[in-house]
Amino acid sequence: MRARPLSQKVLSRTVCAVLGTVAFACAAQTTSLQTPWGTTVNEPLLPAATAVCAVVKATQTPVNGLLPASLDSDPAKSAPDTASMQGKINQCASGEAVHLVQGDAGQSGFLIGPITLKSGVTLWIDKGVTVFGSRNPADYDNGVGLCGIANTDATASCNALISASKVTGAGIVGEGVIDGRGGAVLTSGQNAGVKTWWDVAYQTKTANVTQHNPRLLDVEGGSNFTLYGVTFQNSPNMHVVLDKLDGVTAWGIKILSPSAAYTQGAYACPKNTTPDQVSGTYATCFTPDTVKNTDGFDPGESSHIVLAYSYISDGDDHVAVKAGSGTGSQHLLFAHDHLYYGHGLSVGSETNTGVSDVTVQDLVVDGHDSPNGVGIRIKSDASHGGVVNGVTYQGVCMQNVRQPLVFDSYYSSSKGKKYPWFRNVTINGLHDLGSVAYGGGQAVFAAYAKEPLQIALSNVQFDGAQPTTYMKGHNGSPSVLPANTVFTFGPGPVSFAQDLTQQHGTGVSFDGSITASPAPVDCSHAFVKFSSVQANAPI
Repeated sequence: MRARPLSQKVLSRTVCAVLGTVAFACAAQTTSLQTPWGTTVNEPLLPAATAVCAVVKATQTPVNGLLPASLDSDPAKSAPDTASMQGKINQCASGEAVHLVQGDAGQSGFLIGPITLKSGVTLWIDKGVTVFGSRNPADYDNGVGLCGIANTDATASCNALISASKVTGAGIVGEGVIDGRGGAVLTSGQNAGVKTWWDVAYQTKTANVTQHNPRLLDVEGGSNFTLYGVTFQNSPNMHVVLDKLDGVTAWGIKILSPSAAYTQGAYACPKNTTPDQVSGTYATCFTPDTVKNTDGFDPGESSHIVLAYSYISDGDDHVAVKAGSGTGSQHLLFAHDHLYYGHGLSVGSETNTGVSDVTVQDLVVDGHDSPNGVGIRIKSDASHGGVVNGVTYQGVCMQNVRQPLVFDSYYSSSKGKKYPWFRNVTINGLHDLGSVAYGGGQAVFAAYAKEPLQIALSNVQFDGAQPTTYMKGHNGSPSVLPANTVFTFGPGPVSFAQDLTQQHGTGVSFDGSITASPAPVDCSHAFVKFSSVQANAPI
């Protein structure tokens, strides 16, 4: 069995579970997690039959994970199921659920434009059911008139497919799928018939422009929000964005972009089919490295957040904990999660208002040797930096990751006087099995002299080649890295400690001692294929 230092399952017998104001089905036993802030979070349960206020039957028939283009080629018919789904949500009372199920003839799809969740009401998407988003930018446009294009205007212009504002006790549960159709060709506006959502997004890599694409789920304000078992995939932009919430449980969710419907096996796209290679027309095949800004799970200015037993593979940050305005983010637990393609379990880059009490337990990262792959990361810069205090990683397994460790106060070249300060960062038990393409990868430690990085390392072991730590500076940092870092080693070994002590830049100091010799974190059963938990994953 794999070592799980502080994250073993705790089983508690229950009669029924209640999340917020929503009554959930009774069960003999549920899995629970003890949080670092002293509470117990139970695995959610599906709603009881008596809590279902409306059953909505699917009307569309997907083929190989896609809706036929003829179904919504007419922009006037782009979202036929929006009104019925929104109407059922609106009519439900607090504590009730809307259940989306297959149609009488086996239909398994819904096609909607933006909908809004309601306090106390749960959207339950049944196994085998997919909610597809419209590919008509006009359905999402918030009145600015820019949705579906990329230009130099940074004004937010698209509503999310699913949104909520100041809700209490709401959520989305079930084993169904929410699909943003990021690889679908747009049907209105200046990019109609010539670009997909992801082609629009890729323009930000080739020109100094902003993409105007919708998010999949955007919740702002409220408390006791639940995500359970649902798959979020193929978002045109970020998948799950949670701002200014107190109390979120996301358990057993999957986030995937792109799915098998928009690529080929193992993302082996033919030449001249991806957004970085096509010219004058839309791409027909996508990889995680070409679906830009598709963050997985982004909590910002939020507290008491749990992401557990979940799987994420995307084209940007797996997780991005942000604190750009308001009261900051604190009390976050990430436990038993698996990450694949993506830019890491990240804190930042906006840390203005502070991030504290972040715990990562039993994390598995397989970066598939992506050139953009990151493992764990804290990032910010002088334009929107702040204090990040108390981030702990325990029981981490990694392989095939280009940058396993990144702690970077010079994340961008933006200037200002809001200097980042990363304090009390601890890695206690990390085992990296190496990478065919990148060996031990890169470990980045870069901070300001007045705000030095404080990091403690114990039982941090890399097999074979060790990570490169001695490197050139970037974005105005000291010319040689590591720089301005206080390292504390021990009691467990650090396999690259000697490299750090022998070669480093200015402002680096060392403390602690190696007094114990525990075995490396057991990763023998850690790595699983994404397709083993989500059949339409190409990896």
